[in-house]
Amino acid sequence: MHVLTLTTNVDAPFMTQQMEALEDRGVDFSTVSISGNADAETSRSPADYIRTVPEVLREAGNGYDLIHAHYGLTAPMALAQVRKPVVLSLWGSDVHGPVAPISRASAPFCDEVVVMSREMREVLGRECTVIPDGVDLEKFRPEPQDRAASNVGWDDANGYDVLFPYSPARQVKNYPRAERVVTVVDNLLERPVRLRTVSGVEHDAVSDYMNAADALILTSHSEGSPNSVKEALACNLPVVAVDVGDVRERLSGVEPSRVAESDDELIRGLLEVLERGERSNGREAAREVSIDRTAERMLEVYERVAGTVVETADRGDELTVQGIARLE
Repeated sequence: MHVLTLTTNVDAPFMTQQMEALEDRGVDFSTVSISGNADAETSRSPADYIRTVPEVLREAGNGYDLIHAHYGLTAPMALAQVRKPVVLSLWGSDVHGPVAPISRASAPFCDEVVVMSREMREVLGRECTVIPDGVDLEKFRPEPQDRAASNVGWDDANGYDVLFPYSPARQVKNYPRAERVVTVVDNLLERPVRLRTVSGVEHDAVSDYMNAADALILTSHSEGSPNSVKEALACNLPVVAVDVGDVRERLSGVEPSRVAESDDELIRGLLEVLERGERSNGREAAREVSIDRTAERMLEVYERVAGTVVETADRGDELTVQGIARLE
């Protein structure tokens, strides 16, 4: 099976991991990334998307079985061609944020829509396939905390390290709330509590930070299925998080970890987790969203949409670009 991938972020780890797992199952990919550059503080312009449309139209004629559009803003250009079926994967902010109208307008024209959580499906207001992004259980696994702390340069064992695995500049992640909660907890405990912000590091290094930390805190305004939570589970790192996306489902039965709806609950949850001083039992829960399981489910979507069954050893031998002017 040959799939054309459209994406706003060609380096997104959760997407590239999924593609690698699908390649192991007999799927070939080509990728078109949106023109221009973007980061935490800079968004692409509508012109960047419009410039990409001719490339998509040309590439779509090269014998693909389907087009997989990642993120709502890529859907209009995927649908601008009419020859190939379209799978649309929504990432979270394209359902909750300013991009949501484009996602909602595009979804009915796609052959299948994939979302990361039941909560996203409810917000979108239509039938979708729910497939959380998978976590690589080989890359994210429990390791000795002292060794991991040495690897990341956290050599002060006197205190607690609370991981905030995002750039503070990403407003949706709500760093000020995490900072506020950790400051209160620091004042309540005798040992110092340090808020460690980690972003811009190689994805392969993130597991060291997970294993070095005493807890992960998630305070986002909205999420789909946050990868940081699943990666923390795979490393048995306790999680204290607000009730967004599929967090409550992922943390069901995981101890010690807490889901909170207020600052007071976040503070109490973080205090409890740090005072217990234990690793969690999260790895067992993470097996439900391993990259192998989620890739198999995505392959089923591909086969259903393309009408083609991929044989592998493991498996038994009307919307046009006019909408782009409103994109960001």
